[in-house]
Amino acid sequence: MNSMDMNLADLVGAIATALPDRCALVCDGERLSYPELMDRSSQVAQYLIGAGIQPDETVGLYLLNSVAYIEALLGCMLARAIPVNINYRYTGNELSHLFGGARLAGLVVDAEHAALAAAVAPGCPSLRTVLITGRLAGPVVFPGSVQVADFATATAAAPARRPDNGRGGDDKLIIYTGGTTGLPKGVLWRHEDFYFSALAGGNHYGPPRLSVAAVVAAAAEVPSAGYVITAPMMHGAGTYTLFSAFLLGSKVVLSRRFDAAHTLRLVTAERAMALAVVGDAMARPLVDELAGHPGEYDLSSLFIFGSGGALLSPSVRAQLQQLYPDLYITDRFGASETGTDGQLDRGADGRQRLGHSGNIQVLDDALRPVPPGGTGRIAKSGHVPLGYLGDDQATRATFPVIDGVRWALLGDLARVDEDGSIVVLGRGSTCINTGGEKVFPEEVEQVLKAHPAVLDAVVAGVADERFGERVAAVVALRPDAAASADGLRSHCRESLAGYKVPARIEFVPVVVRSPSGKADYRWARGALAATAPAAPTSGPPAT
Repeated sequence: MNSMDMNLADLVGAIATALPDRCALVCDGERLSYPELMDRSSQVAQYLIGAGIQPDETVGLYLLNSVAYIEALLGCMLARAIPVNINYRYTGNELSHLFGGARLAGLVVDAEHAALAAAVAPGCPSLRTVLITGRLAGPVVFPGSVQVADFATATAAAPARRPDNGRGGDDKLIIYTGGTTGLPKGVLWRHEDFYFSALAGGNHYGPPRLSVAAVVAAAAEVPSAGYVITAPMMHGAGTYTLFSAFLLGSKVVLSRRFDAAHTLRLVTAERAMALAVVGDAMARPLVDELAGHPGEYDLSSLFIFGSGGALLSPSVRAQLQQLYPDLYITDRFGASETGTDGQLDRGADGRQRLGHSGNIQVLDDALRPVPPGGTGRIAKSGHVPLGYLGDDQATRATFPVIDGVRWALLGDLARVDEDGSIVVLGRGSTCINTGGEKVFPEEVEQVLKAHPAVLDAVVAGVADERFGERVAAVVALRPDAAASADGLRSHCRESLAGYKVPARIEFVPVVVRSPSGKADYRWARGALAATAPAAPTSGPPAT
C-alpha cells in the first residue's frame, strides 16, 4: 500500500513555498496568494493552540463558503486539531447530535448561525472556544465557561508562524455524512488515507504522487488556472475538490452562495479551467442560463466540467455537450466513507459503470466477492477511514476487517458484469421493494428529469397494502411549463419497466435538496405522506 506521511496543510504549504506568486483563493472580492493563505491559516492555528486546543481535539466549522472557512480548515490541520464540517442548514436535534457526538472543543461560526450554535452549546460540555466571523445582529450568549472572540481580530493578533508540533500523515479530519437518510455520522480519516482515497494521491488522471517533491513538480508544470467550486465546503465533495485543486497549484474560486449567472461570470472573469458541481441541482441551472443567454458568457478557458457527490442526468449532460462539444464532462463516484472511487461511464444500456479496480470490489452479504452476474454492495480496501466517530457498532458494520484487510462498505448496490466492470444500481437504503421487485430511485429520477417540462424530481417509496411499497415521485416543473401526472407516467414507460413507473406523482413548487445538491429522501417521504394518496391529474398551471 502506498504511503505519504504528510499533513494535508503542509502539502499546501509546500506549494506556497515553491510557487509564491500563485493566487490560491478568490472569494467574494477577497484574493490571497498561497503564502498569504498559509500565513493567515498559521495565525488561526496559533490562536487555537494558545486557546488550549490540543492535538486530536475537534473544532467545528459552522460556516458558509468564505476565506475564513479555508483559513480555519487549514488552521485546524496545522494545529493538529480535527476539523469537523457542519451543515449550516441543521437545526435542533441534528445540530445538537453533531455538536455532542463530535465532542467539539472549538467552534468557528458565522455570525448568522451564532444564535443557533449558542442554543445547543449547553449540550456540548466539551466546548471551550468559539470564534465568530462577521457582525452579530444582536446579543448571543454562550455558556459562561466558553471563551468567545471575533475571528478576524483574534487571529490577526496571533503570530503568522507555522507551529512546530510534529504534524504528519497520522493527523486526522472528519467528514460528516449528509444525513439525508438518517442522522449524520462523522467519518474519521487519517490525512494519509484521505490523500490517497479522496484525493487520488494528488492525481485523478494518472498514478499517485508519492512524495512532496512529486506534488510540487506536478503543480509547477500546470499553468496557474482558475478552479471554480460551486459545492459548499461543508460537504465532502467540496472538501475533496478544494484539496485536489490546491495540490495542482490552482486558483480556487468560491462564492458564499450558489447562483448560476454569478458562477458563469466568475468562470469568465477568472479564466477558469475547471468548474465543479454536485449533480443536476447545480448543473441544470447553469445549463439553462447558458441556453437562455447565448453568447453572453465567454467560457473559452473552460476545459473540465466535473460533477461529484451526485450524478448528472443524461439530458443535462447531452445539452451541455451540445452547447460546448469540446468540454470534458466527468462524473466522479464516491462517498464520505470511501473518498473518490473512480469515474462513472454510461454504458449502452444507460447504466452507470465503474471501471474494474483492484481495491474496488462488490461483496455479497457474507462479505465474499460477487462473481460476474451477481449483485452486492460496493466495497473498497486500502486507504479507508478509521471509522465513525463515537459509534463502534456502525464502525464494525461499515468498516469490517476481512482476512486481515480493512474494507469500507458503501451503501450502494451494484452488479458485476461479465467483463468485470461494476454497474452501479443505487443506494440500498433508498431502494424501493414493490411486490418483491427492487426499484432504485436514481434510475427513475433520471428518466423523469429527461422530460422537457421537469426541472427536478425525487423518487421515494410509499406504503401500499397490496405491494408493500409503491413508487412515488415529487416533481417540480420548469417555469412556464405544464405537465400532467399521466403524461409523465407515459414518458417513463418509454424507458422503464411498468413496476418502476411512479404510481403517484405529487407536484411541488420546489424540490428540497441538501445545500450540496443531494436528494433529501426524508423530505420527499414526508411530502408524500402529507398529501392525499390519490395521484393528481395535472401539474400546476403554467405561469
